[in-house]
Order: sequence, then C-alpha cells, then structure tokens
Amino acid sequence: MTRKKWLQNVRVETGYEYEGETIVGTKTELVDLLIQEGLIKQILPSNSVIREDAEYYDAKGLLALPGFIEKHSHLDKSRLGTNWQAVTKVPSIIQRFESEMVELEKLPLSVSQRAEVLLNRYLTNGITKIRSHVDVHPTAGLHYFSSVKEVVDNYQEKLSSEIVAFPQHGLLRSNSIELMQEALTKGATIVGGVDPTAVDGDMKKSLEATFSLANQNEAGIDIHLHERGEMGLKTVEYFLSLVENHKFQGKVAISHAFALGDVSGSQKAELFQRLAENQVEIMTSVPITGVIPPVMDLKAAGVKVSVGCDNIFDNWSPYGNGDILERVGRLGEVFGQVTEQELSQTLGFITDGVTPLNPNGKQVWPVVGDKADFVFVEASCSAEAVARNSKKVIVMHQGEQTHGSF
Repeated sequence: MTRKKWLQNVRVETGYEYEGETIVGTKTELVDLLIQEGLIKQILPSNSVIREDAEYYDAKGLLALPGFIEKHSHLDKSRLGTNWQAVTKVPSIIQRFESEMVELEKLPLSVSQRAEVLLNRYLTNGITKIRSHVDVHPTAGLHYFSSVKEVVDNYQEKLSSEIVAFPQHGLLRSNSIELMQEALTKGATIVGGVDPTAVDGDMKKSLEATFSLANQNEAGIDIHLHERGEMGLKTVEYFLSLVENHKFQGKVAISHAFALGDVSGSQKAELFQRLAENQVEIMTSVPITGVIPPVMDLKAAGVKVSVGCDNIFDNWSPYGNGDILERVGRLGEVFGQVTEQELSQTLGFITDGVTPLNPNGKQVWPVVGDKADFVFVEASCSAEAVARNSKKVIVMHQGEQTHGSF
C-alpha cells in the first residue's frame, strides 16, 4: 500500500455567490485532502486532521483545479528546443505534408528529444493527460511512432497518454493501411485520418477503411476534418452513419470540424442532435481566424467539445506555447464567456467536462474516489483562473508532484 499524503489548506470551490438571482462570485473554503494509491481517500475541513504516520504538505490556500487534458497534440512535429525558424508558405496542404518531414529531419534534435521538450512544457502548464497524433506513412514508416511511444512510456508516471496513429498523407493516398495496422498492434489506441475527400479523394472508401481498422483493433477514432461547406458536411453525415452501423458511440472524435460552422436552421439542429446522440466528441484548437465550429451551440445541444493546443512552433505554425489554460481562455473570449458562471464552466473544455461546480452551483469536484490529478493555481476561483490565466504553481498526477513544490 502506498504511503498516505495529506494535502492541507487546499482551497476548493463550494458554490456560487448570489445577489438576488444573479451569480456574482464563487464561494470557497479550505480543506485537507488525504491522497493514497493515486486517489482522493478523504476530505476534511482544514486543520481537523489528527496527526498520523503520513506525509504532510501545506498548499497555503492555493486553489485546486482538476488536472488539465491536452486533447490534440503532435509530439512528433514541434520544433521546441531548436532555434527560431518561421514558417515557409506553400501553395497546398499536400506540399506542406511533403516538405515537413525533410525539414524536421534537418533539425539538430531527434523526434524523441523534441517530444521530451514539449512534454516538459506541458507538465509546467498543468497537463496531466495528453492525446497525441503521430504521423504514420510510408516515408516515415513507424519511426516517429516508435520514438514518441518510447518517450510517453517513460513519462507514464508524470502524465497519462493516448497515441493516435495518424496517416497525415492520406490513408488511401499514401497506401498506409498496413503501417496503420502495425502501429495499432504496437500501442496506438486510436485510428486517425485526414480529409477523406480533399486528401484521399474517396470519402466513403477512406472512412470505411478507417472504421475497419478501428473495428479490427478495438480502437477509437479521431480524424482531422478541415473540409468546409457541403464537402465537409457530407463527410460528417457519412461518418455518423458509420458510427451508427458499427455501434461506435462514445469511441469517436472529429478534430477541427470546420464544416459545422457552415450549417444553419433545421439542418444544424438535426445534425447537432445526431452528433450528441452518437456521443461524437469535437476537438478544437480555437483558431482566431473565424474558422471554428460553433462551440457553445454544440455544447448546448449536448455535444462534448474539448480544446487542444495543436500546432506548437512547428512547420504549420510558428505560434503556440503549450499553455492549455491560456487556450481555453481564448475560447472564452472568442465566444463571449464573461460571467462568473460562464467562465467557471468554460474550464470543462480542458478537463473532460469536470468542473468544481456544476452549472447550478453544486460542488461536484473534488469528491472521495476522484483521481488525485490537480493543478494548484494562484486564483480565487476557476473563473478567475480561466480569464486571467493564473499562475500554475504545483501540478500533481495520481498524487505525485510533476511540477513545482509545496
């Protein structure tokens, strides 16, 4: 049995403050948390713990938030740790695919070294779980996948991880089905994909092959979909039909999903309802170019939406710093989330929907039995943390410190 740890003087949210019927603030109190075996075992009012044989840590009133989750990463692509280099413009996405590997191979740091730099950045930014897409195609073989897999395995005590086998050059276009199968037998747990019409040239055949791989390997699915308008909407519709036919509800995601912003009226309502019923998760990196799915409309329809940083100083973008709290604050700003309640609920986009308070102000986290994944921040409440990108002082994964110290 692992040693007991008491985290004392931890600030937690307990409810909303009201003036009449208007939420004007957030109530908090100090508690002591007993951590053992990676879980919260007991929660007591602060300073009520009777000393026992255990480790004791003083949080000094820091606010506890659930561990952050990075749902869209590319650990094999980042240039972090290398010298500055801006992006060179290319005429097409295909040419970007083709030039990327050549440029990455010229870097002084290996795939593994660059992945470690980015993972360390994630740890300082409060991330306790990541989902990383990793390129799998004939030119790269399984080199990127094997390198990233080894690195995340070495970090398994610091953060949880999922690897998406990502046929960036097109599942069909690059003839990558066999390589994808191999990656799935060697530790990838999710089948990726990209623009089945624009890149692969055969939407139905591409998606059917994607679902076939997932079925054969009991894997999930998370595809990149940049296609707009009718092209993208047809892809979403056929994707949903395959989810229904294969009974893949709750196992699938669509990243970017720009076409969801190109639909309106009854068609929009019906499509969003179908996404919700089939438990299709939508990932967004919150682009500020206006090309973004209507996140709040999706949420209101019952569709799960998550935020990921995506490109972090790579061949696609010179921007990005791996700060997922900053990124979700951007989402709040883009969609006009400004009230105490709106901001506190916005946190859920980076925590798999876990927020200290539910929309009605009932405390729902932390509770006994929850994973001991925490981000301790210098903030009075989660609303402030989201709006002000509060300092992340200490991060814990399964009860172990991964950044900072008490």
